[in-house]
Formats: sequence, structure tokens, C-alpha cells
Amino acid sequence: MGDSDTRKIRNICILAHVDHGKTTLADHLIAATGGGVLHPKLAGKLRFMDYLDEEQRRAITMKSSSIALHYKDYEINLIDSPGHMDFCSEVSTAARLSDGGLVLVDAVEGVHIQTHAVLRQSWIEKVTPCLVLNKIDRLICELKLSPMEAYNRLLRIVHEVNGIMSTYKSEKYLSDVDSILAGPSGEVSDENLESIEDDEEDTFQPQKGNVAFVCALDGWGFTINEFANFYASKLGASTSALQKAFWGPRYFNPKTKMIVGKKALGGGSKARPMFVQFVLEPLWQVYHAALEPDGDKGTLDKVIKSFNLSIPPRELQNKDPKILLQAVMSRWLPLSDAVLSMVVKCMPDPISAQSLRVSRLLPKREILDKGADSNVLAEADLVRKSVEACDSSPEAPCIAFVSKMFAVPTKMLPQRGPQGEILNNFTEEGGISESDECFLAFARIFSGVLRSGQRLFVLSALYDPLRGESMQKHVQEAELQSVYLMMGQGLKPVTCARAGNIVAIRGLGQHILKSATLSSTRNCWPFSSMAFQVAPTLRVAIEPSDPADMGALMKGLRLLNRADPFVEVTVSSRGEHVLAAAGEVHLERCIKDLKERFAKVSLEVSPPLVSYKETIEGDLSNAVEDLKLFSSGSDYVEKITSNGRCTIRVKVMKLPPTLTKVLEESADLLSDIIGGKLGQSAKSLEMHTLSLSENESPIEVLRKRIVDALESDFLCGNENEKDQAEKCKDKWLKLLRRIWALGPRQVGPNILFTPDYKMDHDDGTILIHGSPYVSLRLGLADNSSASDIAAITSSELTQPLYGEAESLESSLMSGFQLATAAGPLCDEPMWGLAFVVEAYISPSTMQAGDSEPNQLSEQYGLFTGQIMTAVKEACRGAVLQRKPRLVEAMYFCELNTPTEYLGPMYAVLARRRARVLKEEMHEGSPLFTVHAYVPVSESFGFADELRRWTSGASSALLVLSRWEALPEDPFFVPKTEEEIEEFGDGSSVLPNTARKLINAVRRRKGLPVEEKVVQHATKQRTLARKV
Repeated sequence: MGDSDTRKIRNICILAHVDHGKTTLADHLIAATGGGVLHPKLAGKLRFMDYLDEEQRRAITMKSSSIALHYKDYEINLIDSPGHMDFCSEVSTAARLSDGGLVLVDAVEGVHIQTHAVLRQSWIEKVTPCLVLNKIDRLICELKLSPMEAYNRLLRIVHEVNGIMSTYKSEKYLSDVDSILAGPSGEVSDENLESIEDDEEDTFQPQKGNVAFVCALDGWGFTINEFANFYASKLGASTSALQKAFWGPRYFNPKTKMIVGKKALGGGSKARPMFVQFVLEPLWQVYHAALEPDGDKGTLDKVIKSFNLSIPPRELQNKDPKILLQAVMSRWLPLSDAVLSMVVKCMPDPISAQSLRVSRLLPKREILDKGADSNVLAEADLVRKSVEACDSSPEAPCIAFVSKMFAVPTKMLPQRGPQGEILNNFTEEGGISESDECFLAFARIFSGVLRSGQRLFVLSALYDPLRGESMQKHVQEAELQSVYLMMGQGLKPVTCARAGNIVAIRGLGQHILKSATLSSTRNCWPFSSMAFQVAPTLRVAIEPSDPADMGALMKGLRLLNRADPFVEVTVSSRGEHVLAAAGEVHLERCIKDLKERFAKVSLEVSPPLVSYKETIEGDLSNAVEDLKLFSSGSDYVEKITSNGRCTIRVKVMKLPPTLTKVLEESADLLSDIIGGKLGQSAKSLEMHTLSLSENESPIEVLRKRIVDALESDFLCGNENEKDQAEKCKDKWLKLLRRIWALGPRQVGPNILFTPDYKMDHDDGTILIHGSPYVSLRLGLADNSSASDIAAITSSELTQPLYGEAESLESSLMSGFQLATAAGPLCDEPMWGLAFVVEAYISPSTMQAGDSEPNQLSEQYGLFTGQIMTAVKEACRGAVLQRKPRLVEAMYFCELNTPTEYLGPMYAVLARRRARVLKEEMHEGSPLFTVHAYVPVSESFGFADELRRWTSGASSALLVLSRWEALPEDPFFVPKTEEEIEEFGDGSSVLPNTARKLINAVRRRKGLPVEEKVVQHATKQRTLARKV
């Protein structure tokens, strides 16, 4: 198999929103080219790629699986991926292994939220997309559109998808999908649509051949190319000229036999665009002839005759018009030919794709260490070049990437090898105990030849070939037991596979947890890690019903963690086993797998554990007052350490919201910059490098984003407040030169500023200055400000206290980290706060006897510990003093509902404390689309309740979107007359939402909760106790 054979391979995945027809499309492709594994009559009904019971039961795909197809003399590896938001991690694993993606869009429903997500995923992974507009038949049968209306709708969808792609291309795209959706939607009125000429920049252009129009259920589809071939001789035009003319405002003048634009037609003519006249109208005629009672059956005979279709008489005489229609359409415009010819023509082969994708897969590393071994670098460079060239010669280094591990019951493994020899599948390294589940690696070979029995190095994402000895834990050697080609659920053993192929590998179960790079040499950089669109946010604690089964549960959790690319298994601080999943459907599947496959024990599952954050009240309207209070010395909380030697004053202020967001999103990058290991770390940069030009450093970009965030927060007001906003911005920029630390865990969205050392302090006490370490790292402060502090402190060097003050800096920082990790309301992390901690140390009074200070330190504990505790208490006290608020996570929710169920749907939203953003009606269909924010804490069981109340007519999709502060004061007590009149007095005041949420979290964590257990004792005593 030489270079020419590698050029005959295509690796493609199918990407789309849930229920847009991915698996049905895959069925037809398999029936036509899968080597007889699926009968064409069953295509679309069987859902061949959904082989798990749960998938068949729910009728959604839950994992990505691959199948090898043969089309003409091409090998096509097709990966079917899920469309449900909960399983978008599987989309990431599919996109990493593919070179091209078929993006499906439902012609009736149009672009949905998950369509945005899969387009973004294909853009990040540099996968070449082709557009497939599915369910064209619904425009004819359900919506009863005329060909012209259908054309306008298709034009609008193509335009909208191109709009999404161009936002990625121009890299203005914000990370929140909802900011696009909540804005005015990109609707174009029908008049303007006609005039939209296809931009050369557009990704998807039907005349280029990368847009297919299909109906997967009936098994037909076409690209413009096919119709151009049909009409070439009839209209006396060349195929290429027709292909250009069959999309957009091009019209056919029958008198002159010329293709003209709209202007040449003159205003009065009723001409239709050529796509409508020559493509859609014949389709509509065939559908009407077959399905309408008064249809002209002669039309069908005409189609059959003119295209020489061989249709068995049994199907022609069938009484069911749908079967007759399918028989004609699937032979006249076969779906598999249309889609696969587009794949072969428009999608790159592995050789050209890998040269495009290598910058994403193996980004170039900056080598900061001048003493690096040149042989190692030369070999690592050779590896990169052979990946770029997709070198499939046996001498090339063998490089593969495993995107996920998946579990297969051992009895499902092939019993015979490639030569027909009988295999013993029960020699798994895990011993007999785990032999009923076998783990296979889902991998793509990027260079060289992979053989069964070969020994390879398994490199984790953190491996660095330049630091040989210290990297032992990130590299292991493993022997590949067998290599399989995947055929959906079936596996076909092969002795070897070359670069460009997708395979399943057995024998790596003990070596890989989720994903890894396989290499025949140690001197190879690991592939960049995959980008997931969402984070696992739904957490539950699990324990076995019978405590004796704890061992089995532990083993089951270990297996589940390996089998699912996205699930996270942790042990909480309280010792519970916590399972984190992407959403309810994902969680249900994980629990089911644990009970039935991996642990095989009955489980107790806790209610979901929701994360909150804590902040203080404050908005940008009074930012100037906030800054004044912050810089003046009056408004602070003071604490004194137990031995009285240190006085701590803390001031707190809210950060501007956009700055908080930037700090939160850049956590990985910040940890690398602050930790100072930016040279080697390309991992966290990948997501950020999408917007970098080659010469910009990530620190530059982050600094620019921080400054831009401040500008967008302050400078969006009206003209009158412009100078005030400028003042605010300048003050903030000055403050940002003094960042001492971020918290919690050194990278969070809270800032600790160094105290203003110019302020005078009382005689005999010394201020712990701190250093603007983070500002220096980020380049927000220059060294001059640091030298100012040094100058001030050098004058104090005479005092013996200075050394002690410097040594206590770390304690003060630890106190800040502790405080931000657990706030005062319910021990949840703080969010978006800025602190200034001034700690004054007075000299020790005990100079006389040596024994006394020791006694003192024993009496109060170590001085460093006392300072940590005092700083923590002072920070928490300062937050309580400045009107604390609870911050909860919000889901962005997209709902589709028929008009008659709008009432029940709004009732469900109201019960869930949802906030509706907008609603709009889909023209030409009875569906409303509603966008809303739903709190995560209220979202459990939301989809089920919605289905129940709307008789299954509504569907909802939830995406984690943002953090939002609850405006209610958890400590609210009615004081004014109006408040007492509205809320009641004293004990009759009901706890508000914020207080209820706080109490629930405190109860879960075992913290004291202030509530009266007995409200009215006298009444309760008389109640009968029925036990």
C-alpha cells in the first residue's frame, strides 16, 4: 500500500444537532457500501451504528463509533457521532480522528445551538466541513411550501451556516454561544436574499459541490453537479456553466437559450431562479404524482423511462404510495452516491489533511532551554515532518493518537485472527477479575505502520522529551495485543495498518486513562489535548446500598472512568465518591453502566450537588464611590492575632464583571504564566492561540484582553459620564499594577492587591508590603514599581522586624487563598472580589527570658498560623459587611414548542425560576423557539417535566452559560412599614430563595443552620402521633 493508496482513504465524521438524521444517513451509506452488513430495505429503520440497548431505547446516539466503507476504489472510514449536548465530548473524539466532517442541518428546524457547537469543534480541529441539508421531503409534505419558498428557506440556512463559519474565520467569535443567539438573529428578508451573491470567502457553496440536499429517510439526495449533468445536453450548455448557474439569482431565458441575471430579465417577468425551475420543481412534481390522490402517475413513468431505472414490478404496483415514491427516488437520486462522491471530491485525503492539521495536532514548541539535546530535537522534528507528510513507509516512526477508550464485552471480540487462527481473548493484563469487559483504544495512525504485537511508548499530554529522567511517570511502554478494523459493533482483526487509517487497539487498557499519544520513539512531543465544549457540571455522590460492596463499586468506578471520555470520578473532602457528568442523560447512562456492566451492585445516588459562588453587591453605576472607599482608609474590617502582635485590616471591592470573566476563562493560561512554566506548556495555549498571530506571545494577548475588558466595562456609558469612566479605568489600571496574588488556588477570579505602602503607619509597627508578583508576570507592572517597594523597605532594614515581616508574606497569602476558597455564606468559593490586606506587625515585648516566647507560641500556636487564621477571618468578615450575595450557575436553554403548548411551557419555566430572553416564531411552521436562562439548581428533571406537561411536544436543550448573582439579600429582614406590610413581621417572614439555597448547602456540608425546629410548641403538642 503505497502513497497512491493512502490518497484513496477518507476519514469522515457526521456532525449535527440531536435528531437531525445522522444515524439514518449513516445507515444508507452502510447499506450501499458496507459490504452487505445491512440490507437496503432496513436502512433508516435499523439504526445500525446505535448498537447499545440504551441508544435503541432512547433513539439517540450516545457514543461515536466507526465503520469502514468501500466506495468505488476508495476506503472511507465513517464515524457517527452523537448530537445531544450531554455527549459533545464524543464529538470532540470523533473530530480529532477525522479529516472531514459532514455537517447535517434539518431543512425545517434550521440551525440549532448544537450546530454552532459542532461547527466550532470542526473549526478548532481544522476539519474540512461539507454541508448536508436533510429532510427536504418535510418541506413538501409537512410544510406544503412552494418550490420558491423552499428555495428561499434553503438559501437562508446556507447563508446562516456560512455566517457562523465566517465569524470563526474572522476570529471575533466570543466564547459564549448564547451571545450570538440572544442577539438579533441573522434573519434576511426574502427581498434581500435574492440579491445575496455568493461570497468567494463562503465555506459552503452549492456550486462548488460541497452542499448536498438529501432526504435520508427516503434514501435520496443530490448535489447540484448531478442535475447539471442531467441538463447539460438538453439545454446545450456545458456542465460547469450549469453548475455555476444552478444556485443564486441566475435565470434561464427560454427564447434566447441564455443564462442571465435578474437585471437582464426586466421587471415584469415571472421567471424563477434556475435552481427552482430545473431542480426543485421536478422533485415537487414527482412527490405530488406519487402522494396526491389526483397525482399524475405518468410523471413517474416519464422519470423511470428517461433515466432507465430498473424498479422491480412488485414495488411499482405496491398500494402504499410512500413505498413507490421511495423506490423511484432512491434509484433516480441514490443518497450514497450523492454524499460519498461529495466526500471524495471535497474532503482531503490523509496526506493533504495532515499537512493542514499539523499546526493544531503538534504545535511548534519554543525551546527556552539552550542546553537541550540536539539529537532529541532533531528526532522530534523528524516525527513532526513524517506526521505532516502522513508517511506510511515501514521505516517512518510509528505515531498514533488515541482519542478515547471504549469497553467491549470480552465475548464480543473476534474468536479468530487475521489468518483464521483461534485466539485466546482471556489473557488480559487485568487478570481474570476484569475479563468480562475488555478495553479497546479508538485510534488514528498518523505516521508509519502499526502491527499487532508491536511495542510502543504511551505518552501522556504532559510528557516532555527534553526532560528525560524526570518524565518517567508520563511515559510507559506497552505491547499491542491485537489491531482491529471497526465495523460498527463488529471488529475485524488485521495484522497491520498504515498511516491514515482508524483502528481499534487491544492491550492498552492498563496504560491509558482517557487519551494518549502512541509513538515508536521516546523523542516525540505528545499531541495537543482535545478541546471539550462543556465541562462536567452535574455532580452526584454515590455509595453502594450494601457497604460490603464498596470494593466492587471502586473497581466499577475505575472502569467507568476509563470507558467514558468525559466522566470525572473524584473523592470529595467529606470522603464521598463524586461522579461528575455533562447532564442528566449522560448521568443516567453512567449510573446504568455502573449498575449493570462495571460494578454490578445496587447503588444509592444522592440528589445532585450544585456548585455556587459567593460575591458582594455592587454594579458599575457606583464604581467611582467603590474605588474611593477602597483607596481611602476608613471602610475596613480589623482583626488582631491572638498574641496581639499583628493587626490586620481588610478592604474588599467587587471586580468589573468582564474582568472577572477573563480571569475565569484564562485559568489554565494564568497557572502556566504564574507558575513560570510557559516554555514547555503549549497545552493551555491551544485554545488561545486560535486568535494569536505567529509573533504575539500569550502573555501579550492576555494583558490586552484584561485591558480590553476594563474598557468594555467602563466606556460603554453615555457621553456625560465619559470622563468619569475614563477616571475609573485609569484608577483600575493603576490598581492592576499591584496584583499580589489571585485566588483560590493561585488562579481564581479574585485578586489580592498589595497594600498602598505610601500610607504612613504608626511608630514601631511595620506593614507587610508583599510584592506585585502577578502584575510583573503579566507585564502589567514594570520593575520600577517593584524597586520602589525595595527602596522603601531598604530604609527599614535597620529594624529587626523587617526580616520577620518578609517571612510572614506567604502566611498572609495562604490566609487569602483559604478565605477565597470558602466564603462566609456556605463555604463556597468567592467570585469576582478584590481585597487589600494591610497587616501591621508590632515588635515582640518579650525580650527578657528565653523560655517565655516559647510558652507564648505554645499558648497561641505558631505566629504564621495565627496570621493565616486572622487574614481568613478578616476577609470573610469584610465580605459579610459589604452585603454578600450568592452566585449561581445558569444554563442557556433553547426550547422548541408548538403554539398550543406555549402556556404549559411557560408554566414549567416559571416554576423553575427561569428568565425568558426572547421568543420567535418559525415562519412556515407552527413552532416557537424560546431562549431562556434556567438556574442549574432548578434544572434537574426539567426536560422530563417539560415533556410531561406538553405531552412530549416540547424539546429543550441546556448549555452551561454563565454565573449570575442572585439579587436577593440572604439576610433580609423587613424594617420599613411597607416591607413589614408586604413580607410580614418577625417569625412569619418566609426565607427567601437565596437563604433557602444557602441553608440547603450548609445542611449538606454539616455546617450549622439557623432555623427554628419548633415554631409554635403549644399547637404541636396536641397533634396525634400516628406511627
